[in-house]
Amino acid sequence: MLAHNRIAVMHGVNLDQLGRRDSAHYGELDLARLEQSIGEWARELGLEPTFFQTNFEGEFVEHLHRLDGIADGILLNPGAWTHYSWAIRDALEIAALPAVEVHLSDVDGREDFRRLSVIGDLCFATVKGQGPDGYREALSMLHGRLSEGS
Repeated sequence: MLAHNRIAVMHGVNLDQLGRRDSAHYGELDLARLEQSIGEWARELGLEPTFFQTNFEGEFVEHLHRLDGIADGILLNPGAWTHYSWAIRDALEIAALPAVEVHLSDVDGREDFRRLSVIGDLCFATVKGQGPDGYREALSMLHGRLSEGS
C-alpha cells in the first residue's frame, strides 16, 4: 500500500446530470455508477478515493482549499469551468498537489471554446475522450506519480 494514497476525485458543473446528457459525448453511466467504477479501480491500485461534485464554482474552490492534509493527489473534471474559471485555477495552484485533468468527451474535437483549459498547465497529465476508462488511466497516472514520491 502506498504511503500517499488519498485521492480527491472532483466533479464539476453538470456532471451530476450524467445519464441525461448527450450519450454520444458522455456515455450512458450516471455519476453514481461512474464513481462506483472509479472507486473499484482506485482500490485495485491501493488508492483511497473520496468524491465531490458541485454545480457551484465557489464550493469547488472551497473544496480545493480544504484538501491540505487530507489528499495526496487530485483527479478532477471541472466540466465547463475547465475553459474559463481562473478562480478554480488559482485554487488548484494553492492546493499544490499532483493533479490529473479528466474529460469524458474529446474536448479537442468539439466546440472551439472547449479546446482551452485554464488548469492544464497545473496538471501533470490530461486524459480526454476515453469515456469512463479515462478515469482508470488517470488513476494509474496518479498512482505512478505518488509511487515516485514514496
